[in-house]
Amino acid sequence: MSPTPQRSRTAGGTAFHEAGSGEPLVLVHGVGMRLEAWGPQIEALSRTHRVIALDMPGHGESKALPAGAPLEVFVDWLGRTLDELALDRVNLAGHSMGALIAGGSAARFGPRIARVALLNGVYRRSPEARAAVLARAAEIAGGGAVDFDGPLRRWFGEGAEHEPAYRLTRGWLSRVDPAGYATAYAAFAGGDATYADTWPEIECPALFVTGDGDPNSTPAMSRGMAEAAPKGEAAIIEGHRHMVNLTAPDEVNRLLSDWLRR
Repeated sequence: MSPTPQRSRTAGGTAFHEAGSGEPLVLVHGVGMRLEAWGPQIEALSRTHRVIALDMPGHGESKALPAGAPLEVFVDWLGRTLDELALDRVNLAGHSMGALIAGGSAARFGPRIARVALLNGVYRRSPEARAAVLARAAEIAGGGAVDFDGPLRRWFGEGAEHEPAYRLTRGWLSRVDPAGYATAYAAFAGGDATYADTWPEIECPALFVTGDGDPNSTPAMSRGMAEAAPKGEAAIIEGHRHMVNLTAPDEVNRLLSDWLRR
């Protein structure tokens, strides 16, 4: 995939990149990222599927949502986008904030979601973790200088500054629209419990992937969601942290390919 893939736009202002043909697979990235973050998955999975990677609202080239929009409004956005793309039934994968949107969509849209995959998804944060992420959201909303180095250290670990995935991610973060970032981060901070009780009702095959070293989207969270979902499966990638789609692309692509055959 090229560094700046060609984008199209829906009538509602969502930017997307499409590749391949066959059964549709929709990809939603996380806060501060853009659809390029799915590069390894687009390249691999478009050989067997019609892959549609979206820029989340206020990110990349997509129109922003109103300030203060909660997770439910991001889920509404995805539903409208599927309508605009005339997608009646899709496989849906999300990373981080995109995982919250994917999980909420599986709860809200029922059979329209054939399969759902959450990469580095959060689920029922501890009170301490919730307080920390809400404090960061308030700081970002206040308009001060945004600290990207802290998240990058959590996502990649110490000493990863020269790794290609780190440099790519740092570049995307540095170009994100501050208002779009603030809105998405606030929804991410407050959304970990929004649809948490719905997993027992979600009947489609559900895959939950994270790195064993991810301090925020922990293995326990992925296992907890997998245990709650009737057709849930957890996969923990050893030696990796938050950006598994970039740091462990071969393993992630294998897991997603198996999930798409379930």
